[in-house]
Formats: sequence, structure tokens, C-alpha cells
Amino acid sequence: MSHESQYTQERITTRDQAKDEREAHHEAEVVIIGAGILGCALAVALGDQGRSVILLEKSLKEPDRIVGELLQPGGVQALEKLGLRDCLEEIDAIKVYGYDVIFYGEEVRISYPENAREMEDGYSEDSRSDEMRGMKRKRPEGRSFHHGRFIQRLRQKAMQQPNVTVVEATATELVRSGYTDQILGVQATVRGEQDSFFGSLTIIADGYASKFRKDFRTDAPVVRSKFWGLELIDAELPMPCHGHVVLGDGAPILLYQIGTHETRALVDIPDNLPSASVKAGGVKGHLKNVVVPSLPEKVRPAFEAAIDRDRLRSMPNSFLPATTNKQPGLVLLGDAMNMRHPLTGGGMTVAFNDVVLLSDLLSPEKVPMLDNTKLVLKQMRTFHWRRKGLTSVINILAQALYSLFAAEDAQLKALQMGCFQYFKLGGNCIDGPVGLLGGIIRQPFVLFYHFFAVALYAIWIYITSASLLAIPIRAVGSVGVFWKACVVIFPYIFSELRP
Repeated sequence: MSHESQYTQERITTRDQAKDEREAHHEAEVVIIGAGILGCALAVALGDQGRSVILLEKSLKEPDRIVGELLQPGGVQALEKLGLRDCLEEIDAIKVYGYDVIFYGEEVRISYPENAREMEDGYSEDSRSDEMRGMKRKRPEGRSFHHGRFIQRLRQKAMQQPNVTVVEATATELVRSGYTDQILGVQATVRGEQDSFFGSLTIIADGYASKFRKDFRTDAPVVRSKFWGLELIDAELPMPCHGHVVLGDGAPILLYQIGTHETRALVDIPDNLPSASVKAGGVKGHLKNVVVPSLPEKVRPAFEAAIDRDRLRSMPNSFLPATTNKQPGLVLLGDAMNMRHPLTGGGMTVAFNDVVLLSDLLSPEKVPMLDNTKLVLKQMRTFHWRRKGLTSVINILAQALYSLFAAEDAQLKALQMGCFQYFKLGGNCIDGPVGLLGGIIRQPFVLFYHFFAVALYAIWIYITSASLLAIPIRAVGSVGVFWKACVVIFPYIFSELRP
């Protein structure tokens, strides 16, 4: 037998032994709680590295959720790096080329930037070669789809990975060492009976309503509004293959196609909104009386039909800054660790890029044994800060844009108007912001530049749109507009600097 054949046979034997350990003794190198977006992708990535992985999920039925349906180009790129790009196929996914922002009926098209690679990495040799050959560079694309169909494709990939065992089980309690407090695994209910699963590393990725988060963090997600979802059938959108952001007197409304015939409508309703009170007819009253009149006319029939037909469902719009994982034997990831307002559709992009980074930092070449908790914790500190290039941009942008788009006072309204007029300038005034939003540009400084450029442009419009006599008063009031801009963004900047 050749040396190569012997090596291959040894790998197969080791893999079979690891599979037996997982199935017979419920032991693996990694136990992942939650077979959602992040859990599935990470299980596949670690399995591809030869790690033995147990993936637990309380229900393997196709989920039915109203969020996690739009993947930005930066997320598509990460999915490709993980070898999971084909999960976007055969699910009736829709290509997304950018956004249509509708401000009191006026539209501006915001396409993903054509020079995406140069914006992220600088002007590259590849781009120069393409230009010399006369080749047109392809614009980046996002995808929108039914969340459940995408999840099932990811789960299918995890089940096909020979180093991963997927178990339908409800995690109930973490198993700790009585001597070191290290997490050793998790207790779970499998078909009504108690069982235990053990691993050198336990990863919690059980979503926004994580049952384990409170055991390791003193803070809690901040929720000030909910997205209420409807599914429109054969709606006529103003700009096909684009997400739509509708801005008016109320909070923002999102419209994006998730299938050949289906369009998702998400309506942000802040807590204690008078127009959504029981006296005013509740959420349905708000949708009929406030939302419908603000929609593009061609969308209204499908929206009204959905109000009468659909069961209204909601999801909390949560904000939770990330913190460094410090518990030996445990890692919190995904929405269990870090959340931002879903207005910009950045959650899945963050998740997939986190998987790319973490699987590299915990690769067998860098961490041969995952029970080396000191080394793992050191890598998790590196992970916390290195991910900031992308995640701080998406987190801050999501929260800041929501503050502007859900404007409630005169200063925020001035900033909202300035933002829309800034987009109308075109060029870099579109490419920069949408490059950030799409997870293409990963430079926090670019975000700060555009945010304060919007603020200064808003102040200019605020002053020059006044009559000659009112200009001095507006000039004084502009200080309040700039102060409001600072109040909007700096708390989120500081939240990203926490260890």
C-alpha cells in the first residue's frame, strides 16, 4: 500500500471512529446548539476542517419566520467562501441589485456599486487587467428568499457533511465542571427523554431569544419596536429586483420580493404607538389607516388583500452589542451574542462572515486541540476585535439609519431629508452608503465620513431652504441638527468599543 493510500485509509478510520463517538457516546470536539443560519454554516465549516461536530436543533421542520429573508452581497461572498453558495439555488430566490428609497412618493434608485472590489481592497491588478481586456465588471448581487427554504438547504448541507451529526433535541441545561467551571457540554431532551452531549467546545447559536445568554451576560437586548410582517401575492413593485424602503410620516416600511409570486412587507411599529392602540383599531387599524396611504399606489391592492387574508405576525427589533467570550469551553455566537435593527438586512451577512473568520481562527493549524481553553479564549479575543471591520459598520449603520428613517422630531426630520437628498446627488453619495450597507465596504471611517457628510448637507438644506428673514434663526437651529446627529451615532460607536 502506498503512503498516500495508507494516509487516506487512516483518515477514513479516524472519521468512522469519531462518528461512532458522536452517535454511540454523544461525544465530539464541538457541540453546536441551534441549526439556524450560523449554526449550520459553522458546523459545515468545522466539519470541512476534519473537526467532529454534533449539531443540536429543537425542531428540524422547515421554519416559518418573517425575517432572515434578504442576504446582502457581502453575505453572498461569505457563503461562497464557505462552499455553500449552492444553498441559494432551487429555493426560488430572487436576485437583488440594490434599493429603491421612496421618500413621500419621490424615488431614488440605490444600486450596489459596480466597483465593489476596488472599494473594499483598493485598485487591484485584477481590475486593471479587466479594464485592459475591455471586460465589464459584474455588479455584486444580493438574494432574497423564503427563510425556511434557505435554512433547510443549509441543514441538508450539514447532514451531508460526514464529520457532522445532526440531532433533533431541545437543549435544557449546560454541563459544567465542578472544579473549573468549564462548560463540558449540554443536557437535552431527545424524543421526550433526557440525554447529554459532550464536547471540548460548546457553541451557543440559539438565536435572538437565547435561553442561555442571561447566564453569561448582565445586559439584555434593547427593543423599542417590532416588525409586523405580511406576505403580498403578485404585488407590482416600483423597481423589481430591488428592496424598497418607504419613508413618510411614520416609521419605515420595507418591501422585497422573496419568491416568484411572493413579496414580503415589513412594517415597523414603535412601542406604544397611538395609531396602533386598541382604541385606534390595533395593528390592523394602523396598517389600514396609516400604512396603506403611504404605499406606492400599485402596491396597495396586494397589501390590502394581505391584511384581510394573513395572520399578523411580529418580530422584535433588537439591539445587543457584542462582548468578548470569556467562559472556558463556551462560545456565544449569532443573535445570541450580537443583534442590530434588521432594517438594513445585515444579520445574515454578519453571521456568515463570523463563520469565515472563526473557522479560520479555530482551524486545526492554529488550535490543534479545542480543549486548550486558554488558547481558544485568546483566539476569541482576537475574533471579537477582528470582526469589527465589518460588524461595527453594519451595527452602527442599522441603528443610525433607523433613527433617521423613524424620525420623530424636527432635527431628525431635517437629517432624514438630508439623507434622501444626499442619495439624489448620486456617484459616491450612493456607492459609499450602499457599499457599507451591503457588507462590501468594511471600513468604519467610511461610515463616519458619509454620516457626517449627510449631517452637514442636511444643515445646508435646512438653512438655505428658509426665507431670507428666517435664515439667521435656521443657522442657530442648525446647531441642534448637528447635535442630534452626534446623539444618534456616538452611543453606537461607543458600544462597538466595549471589550
